[in-house]
Amino acid sequence: MSNSPYVVGLTGGIGSGKSAAADRFGELGAAIVDTDAIAHALTGPGGLAIPAIRAAFGDAVITPDGALDRKAMRDRAFADPNERRRLEAILHPAIGAESARQVSAARAPYVVLVVPLLVESGKYRERCDSLCVVDCPVDVQVARVMTRSRLPEEQVRAIMATQASREQRLAAADEVIDNSGDLATLVAQVDRLHEKYLAAARAVA
Repeated sequence: MSNSPYVVGLTGGIGSGKSAAADRFGELGAAIVDTDAIAHALTGPGGLAIPAIRAAFGDAVITPDGALDRKAMRDRAFADPNERRRLEAILHPAIGAESARQVSAARAPYVVLVVPLLVESGKYRERCDSLCVVDCPVDVQVARVMTRSRLPEEQVRAIMATQASREQRLAAADEVIDNSGDLATLVAQVDRLHEKYLAAARAVA
């Protein structure tokens, strides 16, 4: 019997709807390990990554309550790729270690590991038994992010330019959730995949 849980890697570009898909998988009983949530914990007030970030970038990127000033850091990271790489060198190992701990500790039929840059990161891909991509047209992504985050279109497209392309994600996918429609359509697709992943997890147990 395998001691390792069956792991589904869930990814998608910014604004694709991967959080909505992850929420539904969680409602159905999957364990959700979200690297974005881990990153927020590491960079929140008193987060374990804050001392290293302060040492690397100074107080200008730390809020009065001791959290990462996301806007200040984002502005610096997009203005200078070296700054982004310095931040990633601090965060990525910590996120990787904590996500691995949460996956190992999960007590569920299977684990959904939510990683925005999963396709770009070989280390995460190696940890997944199956890769599920939440997909929608690029213009839909842009419109959703502009509405949600109130960012200008050029900034949204700049963020997207740092991610894998839609074509690259689809080429890497084992399963695809089409989120170009409404929430009910997404939920129906997740429900079908849930049954598939339950069966796959039982087969390797």
